[in-house]
Amino acid sequence: MAFNPAIDRIDKESSSGQPRYGQYADFNTAGQAGAQYQQHAQLEQAYQAPSMDTGRTGRLSLDDVFVKTAILIGLMLVTAVGTWFVVEELPAAASPIWLVGMFGSLALSFAIGFSKKVNVPLILVHAVLQGGFVGAISKAFETSMPGIIMAALTATIGTFVMMLVGWKMGLVKVTSRSMRIFSMMAMGYLAFLLINLGLSWFGVFNAYDTPLGWLIGLFGVAMASYSLAIDFESIQRGIAAQLPEKYSWLMGHGLLASLVWLYIEFLRLIAILRSGD
Repeated sequence: MAFNPAIDRIDKESSSGQPRYGQYADFNTAGQAGAQYQQHAQLEQAYQAPSMDTGRTGRLSLDDVFVKTAILIGLMLVTAVGTWFVVEELPAAASPIWLVGMFGSLALSFAIGFSKKVNVPLILVHAVLQGGFVGAISKAFETSMPGIIMAALTATIGTFVMMLVGWKMGLVKVTSRSMRIFSMMAMGYLAFLLINLGLSWFGVFNAYDTPLGWLIGLFGVAMASYSLAIDFESIQRGIAAQLPEKYSWLMGHGLLASLVWLYIEFLRLIAILRSGD
């Protein structure tokens, strides 16, 4: 499961009260990570520059977000493919790699969110850790259930497209209230996953092995899907607020985190449904 505390920073800084960059004073709740963070006292000097053409002043544009997202996804995929081959040769390395990737990327997500600056090196390392996690766990699933990777990828891409269309058409709404609810649910879900991981690791209990396992999996898919809508909304508001171009890294980081989260949830849900056949 992937979380991105950084989205809240984007929204808080774009609502800091600078009239020429747009105001979203009520858009101050947490995004994908489900956590609330301190309001930054001042924006960077770049925010004070007069509003001009974004391509000439270093202001955020959709192209910037697209390029940075593509770079991060590419880095994640290259790492995932490399990890796949490593695990293929050394199966015993799978668990250590995905554990380091999962907990490492989770910790970095919060570090990126708390950082007062857009920390590009941390964002790049996060993408590498996500790649290690995805590669190791994908290999494990594919070994036990051939074909599951393609099914999960197809479902992830299809859901991304549907959420984008639904959000663009206004069918999927992102409001301050919905984000507050999402924040609490996301943190609760994270706590559940960590507890369940610990219990299942020691062979005590695994909630996904119960008759309600598929419902839990479906809930995870719904949560990850809505996090994409939050990312889309944050990107739109960030562009409208004319944030500095460097925030495209933060938004690309958010999209990558949501996509990996969604992919993992689909892997889990499909595995549950197949095991029940």
